[in-house]
Amino acid sequence: MKRFLLPGGILKMFSAFLIMIISQGIMAQEIDLLIKNGHVIDPKNNIDSPMDIAISGGKILKVDKGIPSANPKRIIDATGMYVTPGFIDLHTHVFVGNNPGFADGFSCVSPDDITLKAGITTVVDAGTSGWRNFPLFKKNIIDRSTTRVLAFLNIAGSGMTGFPSEEDMNDMDARMTSLVIKQYPEIIVGVKLGHFRGKEWMPFDRSIEACEVADVPLFLECHLPEYSLDELLKRMRPGDIFSHTYCTASDRECILDDKGKLKNSVIEAQKKGVLFDVGHGGGMFHFDVAAPALKQGLKPDSFGSDLHRSSMNSGMKNMLETMSKFLNLGMTLQDVINSATWSPASAIKRSDIGHLSEGAVADIAIVSIRKGTFGFIDTKNNKLTGDRRLEAEMTIRAGKVVWDMNGLAARSWTNK
Repeated sequence: MKRFLLPGGILKMFSAFLIMIISQGIMAQEIDLLIKNGHVIDPKNNIDSPMDIAISGGKILKVDKGIPSANPKRIIDATGMYVTPGFIDLHTHVFVGNNPGFADGFSCVSPDDITLKAGITTVVDAGTSGWRNFPLFKKNIIDRSTTRVLAFLNIAGSGMTGFPSEEDMNDMDARMTSLVIKQYPEIIVGVKLGHFRGKEWMPFDRSIEACEVADVPLFLECHLPEYSLDELLKRMRPGDIFSHTYCTASDRECILDDKGKLKNSVIEAQKKGVLFDVGHGGGMFHFDVAAPALKQGLKPDSFGSDLHRSSMNSGMKNMLETMSKFLNLGMTLQDVINSATWSPASAIKRSDIGHLSEGAVADIAIVSIRKGTFGFIDTKNNKLTGDRRLEAEMTIRAGKVVWDMNGLAARSWTNK
């Protein structure tokens, strides 16, 4: 049987016609939101260019130049602004409740109260709950929040209940921790170890055991005064996350030696694939550590804010403010956006978020860069004077506008 082959010119014309038909079919779909004239930065897809973004049914329909604006329900003009994936805060405490302290407690913050106005569409709770009380956290906070709330599960069974219960090794059950993770794989993304004042390695070992059974990373919050930094980093695995990176504190060693150089163990851990989270908080971020570490090549893999009631009202404020600090310390805007989007998404193995691929959930931040003279505060009350500050103009979560600072999506009204 002979095969019929089209001449090369006709084949090219047919291919172009087919592409045109497919393109017209896509654009024939109803567009709910069309973001035009913004500068899109999407590190996963290597986009750093003026682009339009069409959103339909809560998903990214198309990212391209000059998308026709004939049929969208709403057009958002992002001229002079940057359009990025929604930001991911990898270190928060949002299991808010009526108890003292953190677990189901008053020290936590309801995520929607602060995240959306900062361009943050996803937060990861850093072990405020454990295997015993995670279902309550899910019912009361996760299921009710507009912000996507994920979680690291504390190796301590009841999470951050304070001392001495948080240090009870009898309640650090690797089997139960891994079972709960497997029960909620769409929400729980790792195991957290953070508050322990003993010298035994059992809490660390049980945390790693739970991680290996559930195939998730360890999130190390580093309030571990009896563990040496060198030994911690040696025991951490590629893909594990070290938080509270840029600080000096009484309950952990500094990443710098007494000459201001990165310790060899930190350099080796970075080469090995250990990830470094900011973990700003109310007392765990210092310019005199961050600036030299950044110059020596230790860029943050994530801008975890360590959000809680006191940190948000001190130098931390929100994750977007931390991003502005690193922008003024010398990180490029592209690197800052990557460490706020695709890098943390990759750290928690969530390839479905942190990018603007066609078909992905439409979690989007539209930000502007204000220029002027601004003061940024670390947790020792030192001030860095900078000339740029990031501001969230709009936040879109699953295709819906959930924060609109200057009415970009609103109808014009004039008082006559």
